Amino acid sequence: MPRPSARIAITVVASLVPMLALAGSVFLNGVKIDGVTNTRFEKATVRIDAEGNIYIDAPGYAARVTTVTPTPATPSAATPSTPTPPAAAPPDAGVVAQAPAPAAPAAPSASPGRITQRYWLVTEQTTPGMTDFDIDVYVNSRWLRRLRNNEDQVVVDITSQLRPGANAVTLIARKQVGGSRRSTSPGNVFKVIIGEGNEGGGNVMIDTPLIRFQKTAADVQDATEEFTLTTR
Repeated sequence: MPRPSARIAITVVASLVPMLALAGSVFLNGVKIDGVTNTRFEKATVRIDAEGNIYIDAPGYAARVTTVTPTPATPSAATPSTPTPPAAAPPDAGVVAQAPAPAAPAAPSASPGRITQRYWLVTEQTTPGMTDFDIDVYVNSRWLRRLRNNEDQVVVDITSQLRPGANAVTLIARKQVGGSRRSTSPGNVFKVIIGEGNEGGGNVMIDTPLIRFQKTAADVQDATEEFTLTTR
């Protein structure tokens, strides 16, 4: 097994360091650390040159050598004051500190789970049948239904047709003229509203309209509009 063998080799070399230090110096990642004892390095590579110097390459460890200047003693006062705890000092010469491990990468944001709101499609007409427009509804490239200009108000819960996150909604209006136009007034409007809503007492209330589409009797051209509906 490769991993246990590597650990045994490191332990043996570390045990030989005190004896071999008499012939040369010991370096950790290029920093001289003579005098260090009772220290073990995991996952390290050890090399001994012709002069007896020992070079230890140990990723994840860092050595820093500092010079400590002794503080001269001061005469004690008649009434000794409460000593102030010393501030944390850097490691003395020969002390080996393990380098901090790199921060773990941030986890990717979770994809949307399930839809927690209800989404409704509602139509409104000034006077049914006056605009001569039928409107086809597509959700994520799938045909949902046709909204006819001569039918009463349509109220449909479309939540089951949506997926968590962004949805593509396409509305295609086509003029249906079989003879003379019933009206040319822009006051006759055929509206389609899609949004978040709630049902209660036999009524549907759209709290947050997300898509609005309309045609009037004055319009003569077919029309197609695409929308993005993002569910919650």
